[in-house]
Amino acid sequence: MSTQLNRASQNAALATYDRGLVEKSDHRRRWKPSQEQIALAVAMLMFIGFSGQLPGFLTLGNMVALTQGVAQLGILALGAMVVVIGRGLDLAQIASMASGAIVTIVAVRSGYVVPLALAAGLLVAVLIGLVNGYLVAFVEIPSIFATLSTNILAYGMLRYFVQGGEAMAYVPAEATFFAWAGNLKLWGLPISVVMFVAVAVLMHFVLSRTVFGLYVYSHGSNPETARMTGIPVRLVTIAEYIASSFIGYLAGILYISSLGTISADVMNSQLIFNVILIVILGGVSLTGGRGSVFSVVAGTLLIGTLLNGLTIMNVNIDVANVARGLVLLAAIVLDNRLHPRNEETARQGE
Repeated sequence: MSTQLNRASQNAALATYDRGLVEKSDHRRRWKPSQEQIALAVAMLMFIGFSGQLPGFLTLGNMVALTQGVAQLGILALGAMVVVIGRGLDLAQIASMASGAIVTIVAVRSGYVVPLALAAGLLVAVLIGLVNGYLVAFVEIPSIFATLSTNILAYGMLRYFVQGGEAMAYVPAEATFFAWAGNLKLWGLPISVVMFVAVAVLMHFVLSRTVFGLYVYSHGSNPETARMTGIPVRLVTIAEYIASSFIGYLAGILYISSLGTISADVMNSQLIFNVILIVILGGVSLTGGRGSVFSVVAGTLLIGTLLNGLTIMNVNIDVANVARGLVLLAAIVLDNRLHPRNEETARQGE
């Protein structure tokens, strides 16, 4: 009976995934560009425009800063993508990033060896993902409220219990591992870029070649049908949030390795909205069940280039926020038009 149930679950998930492939095939036959292709084309046009109009954009220093910024955002977006494909939203991913990194720093400063400090930070980050997944899957709190609450709770606990009211955490000078990791280059590329590529390849394999990936797409496409066919929807939901937190933790370690410091206030910054903007603009649908690693890559290149250009132009922070807000709103409206919700797809079903 168990074998038949597993076979039925996998068949249902495969059917969902195959349906997505058929849709992509139909798009190709009609020569209709996908949202990912549009985002990539806009990013290329923007890059060409900035190259010709902004002095200093094509300099070596700025290209290094651009690639590192794109990689940092891209790694976070790859984690957030898993949750969004599963019809959720993780507003606490930056809490996992900052909490894991700060706990790691505090552990090192307290005398723990680097491997134990890294393990402590990872444990905290995974715990945040576990709590998020449990609240969404079992308590059935809408993901936007569950993860927002977790983010606020993590911020308060981190400031009060871990840092004694301080916001900034500095990597001690004797912890040379982080400085070495931050300056590490492989094949001439910064470690952040290599990590982005590695995580992207891994996530593509997981989502397209494993049972878990098929379950994620099936869960996001139709949670009720996924449950009826025997897919463990609640456990899949928890795994999605843990994956987002784990990848956020990796981004946090890269952050402190390159800068040597991190502030808890980053949890209340615009960073999470940049990540969500990348995911949605690249083509990962908020209705769930649609999107891929290529969506994240396209969105990352577009938003990374835009933010870099705004920085070089020294645009006022308020104007920059208006621009990001308009782009995010446009992306949500576009997603709603391309993938309209109905009564069935609006249900959480967890």
